[in-house]
Amino acid sequence: MITKLLIANRGEIACRIIRTARAMGVATVAVYSDADAKALHVRQADESVHIGPSPAAESYLVGAKIIAAAKQTGADAIHPGYGFLSENADFAQAVLDAGLIWVGPKPASIRAMGLKDAAKQLMRAAGVPVTPGYDGSDQSVERLTKEAEAIGYPVLIKAVAGGGGKGMRKVDAPADFAAALESCRREAKASFGNDEVLLEKWITSPRHIEVQVFGDAHGNVVHLFERDCSLQRRHQKVIEEAPAPGMDAATRETICAAAVRAAKAVDYEGAGTIEFIADASEGLRADRIFFMEMNTRLQVEHPVTEEITGVDLVEWQLRVASGELLPKRQEELSIYGHAIEARLYAEDPAKGFLPSTGRLEHLNISPHFARVETGVDRGAEVSSYYDPMIAKLICHAEDRDAAIAALRQSTGHVQVWPVKQNAWFLFRLLDLPAFKSGTMTTGSIAENIDTLTGPPSPPKLSLALYAEDLLYADAWGNNYARQSGIGGFRLNAEHKQSVRLLVDGVEVEVDPAFDGDDPAFDLTIQGNSGKLYFCDGATFHIQPYRHDGTGQASAADGAIIAPMPGKVIAVDVAEGQAVTAGQRLLVLEAMKMEHALTAPFDGVVEGLSVSAGAQVQVEAVLVTVVPASTEE
Repeated sequence: MITKLLIANRGEIACRIIRTARAMGVATVAVYSDADAKALHVRQADESVHIGPSPAAESYLVGAKIIAAAKQTGADAIHPGYGFLSENADFAQAVLDAGLIWVGPKPASIRAMGLKDAAKQLMRAAGVPVTPGYDGSDQSVERLTKEAEAIGYPVLIKAVAGGGGKGMRKVDAPADFAAALESCRREAKASFGNDEVLLEKWITSPRHIEVQVFGDAHGNVVHLFERDCSLQRRHQKVIEEAPAPGMDAATRETICAAAVRAAKAVDYEGAGTIEFIADASEGLRADRIFFMEMNTRLQVEHPVTEEITGVDLVEWQLRVASGELLPKRQEELSIYGHAIEARLYAEDPAKGFLPSTGRLEHLNISPHFARVETGVDRGAEVSSYYDPMIAKLICHAEDRDAAIAALRQSTGHVQVWPVKQNAWFLFRLLDLPAFKSGTMTTGSIAENIDTLTGPPSPPKLSLALYAEDLLYADAWGNNYARQSGIGGFRLNAEHKQSVRLLVDGVEVEVDPAFDGDDPAFDLTIQGNSGKLYFCDGATFHIQPYRHDGTGQASAADGAIIAPMPGKVIAVDVAEGQAVTAGQRLLVLEAMKMEHALTAPFDGVVEGLSVSAGAQVQVEAVLVTVVPASTEE
C-alpha cells in the first residue's frame, strides 16, 4: 500500500483526497503556488512544498517541479486529481520513470482516449456506438466546411484534445462556420496546445449521460452505473445526478455494458468516465445513445456516484494503484436512492456569469442538508488564476424528489460575501419544471436563461425594517435624516417619507410602512457599513444613502472596462471605427475562459488603449465608445 501520497492539485479535490488518505493511514504532501500559500489544502496536508509563481503554467502544470517535490519529501505516489496534469500522458510516464506510483490509468490508455478523433475510431472498432460526424486528418478550412455541409446544420465543432467544455462551438448556419472554427481553434490552442478539431452532428433534445468505470491491473473492469449531467451552461456542467432520471433497466444495462467494453478496449486501470450523448426526443433509448469521449481521471461529479453506491472512489484509486484487486465485483454493486450535486462558483449570473474574485469575508455553507466538498474557508482569497469553484453541494435521499428538495434547501442557505456567487441561480435552477420532471436537455439553461439569471431582489420586508431602523435611530438624534434629505419623523406618527438606501451600491427608495405579505429573509449581519441580508441563496448589502457621495462609482457610459484581471487575446476594432450596438470590440481571456466585450450602443471607437497580448487589471478602461455625431 502507498505510504506517502503527493497530491499534484489544489482546492477542493486536494482536500477531498487528503480526507480519504488520512482515513487510510496514508501521509499526504500538498504542493502550492504563491497564490495558494495559505490555502486550505496546504494547511490540511501533513507536509507541503512550494512549486512556483501563481500562474498554473509556472507551478501546477510544471511536471518536473511536482516530481522533484515528491522526491524531496519521500512520497512514493502522485495523485493528479482532475484538471491540470491529470490527463497528461507524458507526465504520467515521467512519474513512472521516476520510480513513483501513478494514481491513474496507464499512459498508453490516456493517449488512446486523449484525442477525440482517435478515440472515436477506437470505439467504433470495439462496437461502441459513436455520434455521426467527421474526425479525419484533413484539417483545412475547405474540407471542414464541406464536411459540415455534408453532416447538415446545426453541427458541433470540438477540439480533438478538448475537455471541460473548452474548444467547443455549436454552429447553426453555414455563414457562421468560419468564425466559429477560428474561435474554437484559438481556444483549443491556448488550452491544450492543439488546434485540431472534429465535427459532430448536433443531437436533437440532447441529454448528457456518463458511466463511471473502474479497472485494476488484473484485467477486471466494472461500472458503477450512470450519471446525468445534462444541465450545462456553455458545455460546463452545473448540476449532476445519479442515477439518470427516466433510465429503464434495459437501457442502463446496454449503456453500462458499452462503457465497460470501451474501458477494456484501452486496457484501463483506475477511475474513468465514459461520456455519452443521448437523443432524448423520445426518452432515453439504447439505440439513441452515442459515445462522445472518455475522461481518464476522477470526475468533479464523482460524489454522486459515491452516494448511491456507498463506495469511496478515491480509496479505490489508491488501492488499485497499489496493485490490489478491485474491492467489489460487478454483482456486488447496487444503486441506493438518488444523489444530486450542484457546483457553487464565484461568479455573477446576473452579469453573464462573470467570475468574481476577492476575499471571502463571510462564508457559511450549511452542512446540515448536504455533503460539502470545498477547498476554501472564511478569509480565503478567490484568485483570478484558477477555476472559481467555492464548493460542491451534494444531497442524497431515498428518491429524486427528496434529493432535489434537500439540495434546494442547501443552496438557499448559502451565505457568501462580498464575492459574488451563483447559489441563487442554482436555487432557481432546481425549481425549473424541465429539471423537476426529469426531461431537461443540455439546452435547458440557455432556453430559460432570462428567468434563471434575472437579478434577485431583496425581500421588501427586509428593506422596510432596515429603513424603519434608520428612522427610529434618527428620533434619538442620529444625523441620518439630515444626510439623506428626509426629516420630520416622530414616534407614534404616521410614516410619510420614503427612505433612500443603497442596495449593492444601487440607490433605491423604500417605504418604511410596508405591510405586504413578503417571505422572511434568512439572516442579517450588522456591520459598520450597513447590513447583509441572505435570502434564497442571494446576498444583499444594504446601506444608508448619503449625500456625501457614499456608494459605488461606475464607469461613464460607453467606457468598456475589464470585469476582471486577464489577457486581451483579440482586438476587433480600430481607433475612430464606427460600431453598432452589440458588436464585438475585443476578447478578454480570464479564469480559463474567453469573454467577448461588446459595444453598448451605436457609436465611434475612441481611446483604444490595449492591443492583443496585453495583460489588464480589473476595472481598467480598455476602450470607449462615444455616440456618433448627429450633426450634418
